[in-house]
Amino acid sequence: MISPFVDGFLETAIGPIPRVATILSRLDHLGTFGARTGFTRDNYKVTPGLYCVGNPAGSSPVLVTANYKLTFDALRKELAGIDCWILVIDTRGINVWCAGGKGTFSAEEVAFQVQRAKLDKLVSHRELILPQLSANGVAARDVKKLCGFKARFGPILAARLPEFLQTGKAREDMRAVTFNFRERAALVPLEICLLWKHLLVAGLLFFFLSGISPEVFSKAAAQSRGATLILATLTAILAGAALTPLFLPWIPFRQFWLKGALLGGLSSIFFVAGTTTASPVEKLALILWISGCASYLAMNFTGATPFTSLSGVAKEMRKGLPFQIITAALALMFWLAEPFI
Repeated sequence: MISPFVDGFLETAIGPIPRVATILSRLDHLGTFGARTGFTRDNYKVTPGLYCVGNPAGSSPVLVTANYKLTFDALRKELAGIDCWILVIDTRGINVWCAGGKGTFSAEEVAFQVQRAKLDKLVSHRELILPQLSANGVAARDVKKLCGFKARFGPILAARLPEFLQTGKAREDMRAVTFNFRERAALVPLEICLLWKHLLVAGLLFFFLSGISPEVFSKAAAQSRGATLILATLTAILAGAALTPLFLPWIPFRQFWLKGALLGGLSSIFFVAGTTTASPVEKLALILWISGCASYLAMNFTGATPFTSLSGVAKEMRKGLPFQIITAALALMFWLAEPFI
């Protein structure tokens, strides 16, 4: 099957090479939406192999990328008017940075795809341009040893590739990782959408727990108190998975669990202020629940940032998890105890 992004073929000495379009179609944008929201994220990939843009020749540059289609699309849409080869390696549908860390974007895989594509018979030079964020998984000397091609690392962003290809060098600002408001906002839909299964299970549990009363089980209490608990959970999701990433640099504290706890605590105060039917014990339970959940969700965001390291995440979890477990346990205890008081 010919993929929709293929715009004809280029006849070469080793056979026809698929030529890819540099303008994203409606189908591509729909796929991007699915990946950003998590619905197609686990199986959004292109077939590994050699592609081209424009009409490349033997001297044209070879750009290496992952087979995660979001990454592939981000690269090709910046290559309008450029004649080049694109070597897509098999990263199991994982983006460049994560694939480098997981070991699927490796020197061995790059060399394998170079040999599989018969690249040495197609280009006159012996140079590959790799994304800089793959450097955590690729040793350039190993690429040279395994396939005879020299590996160079390009700029961080695909948008800077045209300038890099024209000048042949990367300025210092091309090497810097950014994490601005727009980049953080792009991650929020995924953080939220990944929670829907958990929220569905939690909702059923909330209604059951909220109905426990001296009369064994109260359907009316299950509906009213359960709805309040679900709204409180949605408030925690908003605070921990949306507001914390968006306002990350301006929230006090360095560790994410503390940032989430702070925003969760503030959000919970506003929430209980508008919950006039809840008793003081229920309001205390809601404050604890929102604060703990927001803290956990904010800590979960560490995997999406360039700010943390593996040891830093482990250290943060040792401090954050006890707080989250204790607040959740106390919230449950107060919530269940209120009908009996």
